[in-house]
Amino acid sequence: MEHDDVGNVANRTNKLRAGVLGANDGIVSVAGLVLGVAATTTDRAPILTAGLAGLVAGAMSMAVGEYVSVSTQRDTEHALLAKERHELATDPEGELAELADLYVHRGLSPELARQVAEELHAGPRKLEAHAEIELGIRVGHSVSPWSAAISSFLAFTIGGLLPLIAILVCQPSYRSAATFVAMVVALALTGSISARLGGANPRRAVLRVVVGGALAMAITYGIGRLIGTHV
Repeated sequence: MEHDDVGNVANRTNKLRAGVLGANDGIVSVAGLVLGVAATTTDRAPILTAGLAGLVAGAMSMAVGEYVSVSTQRDTEHALLAKERHELATDPEGELAELADLYVHRGLSPELARQVAEELHAGPRKLEAHAEIELGIRVGHSVSPWSAAISSFLAFTIGGLLPLIAILVCQPSYRSAATFVAMVVALALTGSISARLGGANPRRAVLRVVVGGALAMAITYGIGRLIGTHV
């Protein structure tokens, strides 16, 4: 696989994983909110109001947080690359020796490490070589802050809509149970997808997210019942 293809695949995988996590947050946050309200009333209006408010606020918070995080990371990478360019221009021999030493630490013999470093150092992509080995940065493969923000916003919204729709379409008598089941199914799906993306054990990942989500639902529903009977 070409170097550019590897970078593109890594970026797509990171975006997809972030999307899965955003959807997971939306599922748990909105489900916990609407179940907490449903424990105090059977009217759809306050449940819908609380659910939509939580959905919009959570999605915006995720988007802004992701934008700020990725922007900060990108700014840091740009600063490090600028410093690396300056060092390559002012101290090329020192950078060459540093690159060779890093290859030695990765298992190459000193002679081979020097040869590899010299070839990369003399090539047109020496900045990329130094940045990847020294800094762990792939030049030209940084994630767009806007792309990350939009992905997080959409993922949270889609995830949050599932429990909100489930609780609104069901009758009050089995509203909470149906919402809980919808949440468990959705969490199991996101847990399985994230595990497969990371090459982890799907069963363990599904168990973690389902147990965590169920615990969150139980706590919020219990708080709603407690407050609803004493206020």
